[in-house]
Amino acid sequence: MSTTIAGVLFLGTLVAALAAVHVPLGDYMYRVYTRTTHSRFERRIYRLVGADPDREQTWGGYARSVLAFSAVSLVFLFLLLAVQHKLPLFPDETATPMTAALAWNTAASFVTNTNWQNYAGESTLGPLAQAAGLTVQNFVSAAVGMAVAMAVVRGLARSRGGTLGNFWVDLVRGTLRILLPIATVAAIVLIAGGVIQNFHLNDQVVTTLGGDRQNLPGGLIAGQEAIKDLGTNGGGPFNANSAHPFENPTAWTNWVEIFLLTVIAFSLPRTFGRMVGSRRQGYAIAAVMTVLALVSVSLVTVFQLQHHGTVPAAVGASMEGVEQRFGVANSATFAAATTLTSTGAVDSMHDSYTSLGGMMLMFNMQLGEVAPGGVGSGLYGMLVLALITVFVAGLMVGRTPEYLGKKITPREIKLAAAYFLVTPVIVLSGTALAMAMPGQRAAIQDSGPHGLSEVLYAFTSAGNNNGSAFAGLSGNTEWFNTALGLAMLLGRFLPMILVLALAGSLAKQRTTPASVGTLPTHRPQFIGLVVGVTVILVALTFLPALALGPLAEGLH
Repeated sequence: MSTTIAGVLFLGTLVAALAAVHVPLGDYMYRVYTRTTHSRFERRIYRLVGADPDREQTWGGYARSVLAFSAVSLVFLFLLLAVQHKLPLFPDETATPMTAALAWNTAASFVTNTNWQNYAGESTLGPLAQAAGLTVQNFVSAAVGMAVAMAVVRGLARSRGGTLGNFWVDLVRGTLRILLPIATVAAIVLIAGGVIQNFHLNDQVVTTLGGDRQNLPGGLIAGQEAIKDLGTNGGGPFNANSAHPFENPTAWTNWVEIFLLTVIAFSLPRTFGRMVGSRRQGYAIAAVMTVLALVSVSLVTVFQLQHHGTVPAAVGASMEGVEQRFGVANSATFAAATTLTSTGAVDSMHDSYTSLGGMMLMFNMQLGEVAPGGVGSGLYGMLVLALITVFVAGLMVGRTPEYLGKKITPREIKLAAAYFLVTPVIVLSGTALAMAMPGQRAAIQDSGPHGLSEVLYAFTSAGNNNGSAFAGLSGNTEWFNTALGLAMLLGRFLPMILVLALAGSLAKQRTTPASVGTLPTHRPQFIGLVVGVTVILVALTFLPALALGPLAEGLH
């Protein structure tokens, strides 16, 4: 079977599986977030944190709860990482304690669902820090994103309400009723596929060559791997991430991991459609995500499979940095999926991709990671783009723009525009600052356009809460740890505050019935408009930087 046919079958079965679970999983999440009763265990959690589950919050109260919970998480995780070398289960003989700057960067990374790693997991962290620190944040940071998405959907669905639900209820339900059960099943599947799960810090084995001894690291890998992908987190227990055979042993576990990192995000539009009372609206959002994703996967795969020039040795160039057990096409699908979502996990070396292939991975993140995006963040990012599209269409025909019966007034469009512009400002400012400082340029491995691409990719990844990297950049310095940590925090919470303010403004409006002049937002023309507006806006914003980096390298 040719590589191309195998890649098409791999992608085809993946699309079919996502389509099969779209309705049942989307409906299940709808029931989870709209039910009015609470279990005894959930009520105990609410009493522990001092929250009233039956009291709804305005957008301001919801945002304060998000920030308070995340701030406590940041402090706790920072302290755990800073002192983990004094706690049990730390592999003293093989691990190196984190510096304060690295602990700060890692804490910011996992609390913001970025999971950028300036360290090698097997030589820096023990099972206690991995499980009690990083894995816990893999669950709750994903649940925070889903909670904010539900608040935004309620803002669109409600009429003259002003409240968006209760953050603590959404957080607990997302964690206990959605992420935990699915991740448990996924971990069992991964263990069956050969992913390890143990408390062995290091196992010594005798090799077949002369009786030499080799240390094999262990850990609670399957449990962390499941939520790493399901929650679109991406931080792996090993430095090689999903390219490591202990995390991702075979081609079929590779398929399972791609399925996990896209399944919730692709099902949330169904939840959105049910909550706003129009399933067609959910299908429209899912269609936009699907079009963008399929185009991206196709382009990345083509760029990686193409032959460069006529030199015979160049034919196999795209195999550099690719695991033989996965192959080019499947690795390209993984890379596109992980950058289209906010996962950041890798099963191949992105720095070794062709210049245009690497550019597409950057462009996926610069789209705002909305196809389908991170769990929760992809949905509310896409809804903001839908609002901007409605506004642009309204300007074209001279009518007041409306979306789901809500008028897009100057206040709403200002909040939507600010949401869209925050991340480019963070990414481009951080890149420019790093490139302007000679000391920081010294951390770049390659000169010329590829060196710029390394820095641009790093800030694109941090500002969009992705977490993947071009490996040539030596990011474990005090400056980069601090700067990228700030980019992660600002790139996560400023958009959240803006989108919650937008949802609060929409919730106060009265829903008006559609009229003759209302733009239908469930038809193919609107889907095409959203795709076009998304691509054009991002291209206008990032094209100059891409032209100096990967485009210049590709045209060289």
